[in-house]
Amino acid sequence: MVRLLQDEDAMKSLRRQLPPMTALTAFEAAARLSSFTRAAQELGVTQAAVSRQIHALEEEFGVSLFARSHRKVTLTPQGRTLAAAASAAFSLIAEASSELKRESAGDDLTISATVAFSHFWLLPRISEFSRLYPDIRLRIVSQDTMPILDQGEVDVAIRFGDGNWPRCRVEKLFDDEVFPVCSAEFAAAKATSLSPADIVSLPLISNEAEDPMWIGWDDWLASFGASRSGRRPGLRCSFYTEAIYAALNGQGVALGWNRLVDELLAQRRLVRLGDAALVPPGAYFVVVPTGRAEKSAVLRFTTWLTARPQQAGAA
Repeated sequence: MVRLLQDEDAMKSLRRQLPPMTALTAFEAAARLSSFTRAAQELGVTQAAVSRQIHALEEEFGVSLFARSHRKVTLTPQGRTLAAAASAAFSLIAEASSELKRESAGDDLTISATVAFSHFWLLPRISEFSRLYPDIRLRIVSQDTMPILDQGEVDVAIRFGDGNWPRCRVEKLFDDEVFPVCSAEFAAAKATSLSPADIVSLPLISNEAEDPMWIGWDDWLASFGASRSGRRPGLRCSFYTEAIYAALNGQGVALGWNRLVDELLAQRRLVRLGDAALVPPGAYFVVVPTGRAEKSAVLRFTTWLTARPQQAGAA
């Protein structure tokens, strides 16, 4: 009983030494962003409210935390000391919160993949996984940019690359090859076998891509000693999914990544145009962040996912 009272008194004393949490939150944001205005935008309050909270802190400590000028604010030495402590404390709380959320999520599983991979490969096959593990609640996040995995919002990612993702467990899924594809109707009006030099004259459908490992028409043609010169007919799309749908609708020739369009080829909705194919550098990988407890659902999903290429090979 005496120990309990001592602990209670110690906690009360600690709370009396702490500044108000609202003021500390405003200060941490302003210190991290070097701006009262940007801190206010992040917190969803006015710039004046942030300024009042920081002024209250300065009055409580009796020191200036920021040196204010007309266009910017900079931390004073005392401000840097408090900012370092606040950042460390908030990071520790955020890490504990993420861990608690992961534990409470149980068998929730969040999967990140590119828009094209989700659309053409994952979604047509994920029902098999759901039948095997009906208790696992799935959330698929389709995004072409790689998520920040150590923030805890994604449990597993599927990406094309060189396999180098720091602080992650990486396992190769499969390679790929790239070749021209078009609709059966479009191909019917062309020669049965076309070389890359012949394909140059056709309407080529391309898409924008920020990934340096993505193979576009210029790279593909160059690998076979062909190139486009001057203005050529063809549709330019924002996303690879749009380029494939344009090809399905007979608007020209797109580059087919075999792993993404294999179902469309099997259904004869798309056909290969010519025999030339390019094996790009890199491969598809399953990427799992390390440094935190791994869910059983992640292990089940990665085991199922990595078995798919072997099953396809056996078939």
